[in-house]
Amino acid sequence: MRILHTGDWHLGRTLEGRSRQKEQEQFIDELVEIADAGQADLILMAGDVYDSVNPPAAAEQLFYDAAARLTAGGRPLVVISGNHDQPERVASVSPLVRRQGITLVGMPTSEPVTVHAVRTGEIAKIAALPYPSEARLGELLAGESGEDELRLAYSARVGRLMKLLGREFTPQTVNLAMSHIYVLGGVESDSERPIQVGGAYTVDPSALSCGSQYTALGHLHRAQRVKGDGMIRYSGSPLAYSFSEAGQAKSVTMVDVAPGGEPVFEEIYLSCGRPLVNWKSSGGLQEVYSWLDEGRDANAFIDLELRLTEAMSLNDIQRLRKAREGIIHIRPVYPQMELELEQTARSRMPVQELFRKFYQRQTGGAEPEDELIRLFLELAEEEDRRQPEEGEVG
Repeated sequence: MRILHTGDWHLGRTLEGRSRQKEQEQFIDELVEIADAGQADLILMAGDVYDSVNPPAAAEQLFYDAAARLTAGGRPLVVISGNHDQPERVASVSPLVRRQGITLVGMPTSEPVTVHAVRTGEIAKIAALPYPSEARLGELLAGESGEDELRLAYSARVGRLMKLLGREFTPQTVNLAMSHIYVLGGVESDSERPIQVGGAYTVDPSALSCGSQYTALGHLHRAQRVKGDGMIRYSGSPLAYSFSEAGQAKSVTMVDVAPGGEPVFEEIYLSCGRPLVNWKSSGGLQEVYSWLDEGRDANAFIDLELRLTEAMSLNDIQRLRKAREGIIHIRPVYPQMELELEQTARSRMPVQELFRKFYQRQTGGAEPEDELIRLFLELAEEEDRRQPEEGEVG
């Protein structure tokens, strides 16, 4: 069975007021092409269909269009809600689309999803867990467990539910899991709305051990594999949604797996979407205008940082924005500002690190020996002891 894993579409999202609708439409076109060309038997969409609980009509229309195109020919599509989605909204059209092979799971449930692959005749069992908030977990497990179980840590309760969902796995079926969660060890970006508070919503990889051969995750926007039982992967978002994702190659994941077999995955890189880039200019406005004249990053959204000795005027800012509509942020940096930032950073730096940096500057980059650092710290402690306490006369 060939499984196409995607997630974090965030339909309806903008970038500082700039629409991403056309880019998202291009992504759907490319995704359908990948599914058809790669003969995908099943599509897994791992949450965050929309960017908000009340998406614009154009975003909803795009999702319905995508679902119809991806399931043409009887190919099943399974979608779970993410932390950005309104679960009832995602699942509301289930009665209309279920016969088309579209399964929409809005709220956590203890029942796995069963799908049939038309091309191979295989059956897949999917432990599909939408974004599990504390309240949703409590409601679901209240009927299954006692009070002691409900008091377990969040990760343990997720693990309990995943095992419930995986109870129908068999050696004759393709056994899969899918969820929209933050798993310990995953690398974050700024564009994900946090779903972990002080680590409370962080899930240990062991919680996903339910017997699945492949676990399709959503929430983190960087495509990556997470250590744990079986193969656990985030597909990442199809577009870069913040400048912390600048330079990331976006992709979807195609997985080949047979009943009882080891999954083999291929990361398929996407060509859709405008890149997000960071420009840092030390040559001031003149250097930036020369880059614009050269056509540098002509199709990109730009985060611009430029070092200046004189204050930028409002006219300078307006002229830059007119010169390239893709300039999103303009951050002037002045020498005095850098000095203050450096002093602030130094005030928080350990004493030994301050000495190390001082020694490197004085010696042209040489590293101080450990013995020299130890001697300096002893001298510093001795000097501190000699200083009079506040209120004392020295």
